[in-house]
Amino acid sequence: MLELTLPTMTCGHCVSVVTKAIKQTDPQAVVEIDLARHSVRVETTEDRETIEAAIVEAGYVPG
Repeated sequence: MLELTLPTMTCGHCVSVVTKAIKQTDPQAVVEIDLARHSVRVETTEDRETIEAAIVEAGYVPG
C-alpha cells in the first residue's frame, strides 16, 4: 500500500483527476482518498515512482 500526501488536492475535482490518473496507470488499483488530510492511499502492483509520475503528470506534486 502506497501512501502519499498531496497538499494541493483541495476539492472533489482534484480527487477525480488524481483517481483517474492512477487508474489509467493501473486499472485494478484500489484508491482511497482523504480530502481533509490531503492523503492518498493506493493498493497497486505498480511501483511508487510510476504512481507518483502519473500524479505529477496530472498536475499534483506529492509533498
